[in-house]
Amino acid sequence: MTTKSSGFTLIELMVVVAIIGILSVAGVLSYSGYVSGTKQKSTENTMMQISLAETEEYSNGGEYYVQATGGSCTPSGTSSQEIEDSLFESGDIIKENNGYEICVAEAGNSFVIIAEEDRSGADKCTIELSGNGTFTRSAFC
Repeated sequence: MTTKSSGFTLIELMVVVAIIGILSVAGVLSYSGYVSGTKQKSTENTMMQISLAETEEYSNGGEYYVQATGGSCTPSGTSSQEIEDSLFESGDIIKENNGYEICVAEAGNSFVIIAEEDRSGADKCTIELSGNGTFTRSAFC
């Protein structure tokens, strides 16, 4: 006489839990990539707004607003605030929750806008926007 089992075995339950674990890891990685990409695109849009404000600054005063010379600067919270104060009359254009700090440097007769991820570590994403509208991204973007 055979008895009929109506439940799941331990191995079947372990397989189901393993599959759910694998799917959840894939979902979390996909979501974090989506969030990172969205923050990067939002920062690039902000950089384009700064570029437009630079064009207006040049039209009105004959020179660009720059924070450093030599085509390089170090983005920080202070430099981001200075950009908002000078070009946007203290408007909140550079959002803190994007995770990027921005600065503007002189590059020849033009400017370059530099954005860098606001986190520690050597593998930060750095985005540069030249005065002619060309984006350059570091290998970590």
